[in-house]
Amino acid sequence: MTMLRILLQERLIDKAFKENRKITLNEVAEETDIGRATLTRIVNKRDYNVRTDVIDKLCEYFDCEVSEIIIRVKSQAV
Repeated sequence: MTMLRILLQERLIDKAFKENRKITLNEVAEETDIGRATLTRIVNKRDYNVRTDVIDKLCEYFDCEVSEIIIRVKSQAV
């Protein structure tokens, strides 16, 4: 079985490193008009469903392609 993984934390870390400053979820929420609660769920909830418009806004904010924010991974059998 496979699942999609959103690389939000990784993009935050990359942007913070490039800009030499801390990037908060509050800042991302304000800049993208994505709710802070939605961003928190993306980071913390493994199987959270994300709408395509949210992915598009994140790609715009991080100046990246979809393939840099979403990856397909095999899930471990539990």
